[in-house]
Amino acid sequence: MAEFTNASAVTVAVGQNVPLTETAVAGKACIVHREGAGIVTLRGLTQQCKARYKVSFGANISIPTGGTVEAISIALAINGEPLTSATAVVTPAAVENLFNVYVAAFVEVPRGCCLTVAAENTSTQAITVSNANLIAEREA
Repeated sequence: MAEFTNASAVTVAVGQNVPLTETAVAGKACIVHREGAGIVTLRGLTQQCKARYKVSFGANISIPTGGTVEAISIALAINGEPLTSATAVVTPAAVENLFNVYVAAFVEVPRGCCLTVAAENTSTQAITVSNANLIAEREA
C-alpha cells in the first residue's frame, strides 16, 4: 500500500492531473511515484497473469474565484484516460464552495507491464483541489 497527498489548495487546469507533493506511506517496488508529480505507476510484478490494485482518491474540490458556476468533475485516469465509472461530479452554488469527493477503482496490470494512474480534472474549467489523497493498494 502507498499513500500520496497534497494538503495545499492547488488550481488544476482542464485535463491536468492533481499534483501529489507528499508521500504519507511509501509503497513497495510495485508502486512508484516521484514527489510533486500527479502520476503514480503501478507495476505488474507478479508470477500470476496480472496484478490487481485498488486505487482510491479523495479531495475537496471547488470552482476558483473568477470561475463560472457550473458542474465540475474529477476522475481517476488510467494511462491518461479518465474512467467514467470513477468520476465524481458536483455542482457548487457559488465559487469557492467546497465539496468533498471520493472515487475508487480496481486496476489490473498484466504481468511484466506498467500502468499509470492519476486524478484528472475532467471539468470544462480549472478547479481548486485541496486535501488530495490518493491510495494505491495491492490486492492480488
